[in-house]
Amino acid sequence: MVVGIIIGASIFVQPSEINRHVPNVPGVLAVWIAAGVLTLFGSLVCAELSSTFPKTGGVYVFLKETLSPAWGFLWGWAMFWSAHSGIIAASSVILARYAGYFVKLDDFGIRAVAIGAILLLSFINYLGVRQGSLLQTAVTVSKVVVIVVLLGMVLFLGAPADRPAQEAAAPVPFREFVLGVSAALYAFGGWHMVTYTAGETRQPARTIPRALLIGSLTVTTCYVALNAAYLYLLPLKNVVSSTRVAADAASKVAGQRGASLISGLVILSAVGVLNGVILAGPRTYFAMATEGLAFRWLAQVHQRFRTPYLAILMQAVWSCALVATGTYRDLFTRVIYTEWLFFAMMTIGLMRMRNRPGHHPAYRAWGYPWVQLTFTGAAVVVAVVQILADFRKAAEGLALVVLGLPVYYIWVRPHANH
Repeated sequence: MVVGIIIGASIFVQPSEINRHVPNVPGVLAVWIAAGVLTLFGSLVCAELSSTFPKTGGVYVFLKETLSPAWGFLWGWAMFWSAHSGIIAASSVILARYAGYFVKLDDFGIRAVAIGAILLLSFINYLGVRQGSLLQTAVTVSKVVVIVVLLGMVLFLGAPADRPAQEAAAPVPFREFVLGVSAALYAFGGWHMVTYTAGETRQPARTIPRALLIGSLTVTTCYVALNAAYLYLLPLKNVVSSTRVAADAASKVAGQRGASLISGLVILSAVGVLNGVILAGPRTYFAMATEGLAFRWLAQVHQRFRTPYLAILMQAVWSCALVATGTYRDLFTRVIYTEWLFFAMMTIGLMRMRNRPGHHPAYRAWGYPWVQLTFTGAAVVVAVVQILADFRKAAEGLALVVLGLPVYYIWVRPHANH
């Protein structure tokens, strides 16, 4: 789940965005390493919290238990209305567009394929967590194998690009470096979602921390290797201007067959993200509903399949509506940085737990408190720099999240089980 959700389609297009902010090779690799380290630090925080609270719901549970139910509710509110539903919608559209490489599709066809993918994968997860996790394993193994094949092609068949002298390392302003790291963190998104399924995981206090640590290290290795391959094959200016940097790199090595390989890999990656988020998200809505922080009927479990089937259905309907209307673009891009504000609060919650008597988790994150303080500070810096880069859109995204507060205090809190 960790590797399958993180390695999405963005790693095959996002490097161009990063290179606009950091236009030199050492700086680009430093950005990806920094983003990988932050993901590892965040995984350490989640690992300890998941071993303390091995319950279905993940970040929602961590915020609720360490800070307050209001923080947990706001996380679930942002998840459903924008962040996670937006990821599902955006990933399904990417899948459909790359399917158009093999079968000609117009705009209506792309939306139809995207909606069909959401409904199909939601149905698979409706049938049981085992079915969803088996699909996730198969897709993840397949795309890691394809990435290894791509790197092998670069190693044995690729020729280095001609590099002009001006590509030598130049000083990069701090703001631009942070914006580059923010863009890279977008490609690392989803590392925390494995914690949502703790209630359906064998030995969650042991299994989930291992999954988080091994998964984040595996993804960081893949990402740094892929970007080194891009920069080896293509001049920096080509990487900056490309909208399909991975396809361009593969085409240089293997022509049309290389482009076909990348198109198939993007489809696999989009399936992995879609399936992982569709599997994880409803567990949060289920956990909220059992405690009165969402409609009670969302807590219903299918008698035969033992899945939160109504939560899965509701998520599918809203995600399909976002695809059909195209509104997912604004919702997703305007709220994605708020995740990092929540991650900062989650880490503060962990530090509060460390000061509570009787706190003996099955797993203790190493480097306390410096790793946790570093992650908190970096999360705040990333969020603030993103907000200042486009304040109007940021204000709209934050307003959507804050709108959940009056809903919580007026309608939810009087009926919630704290």
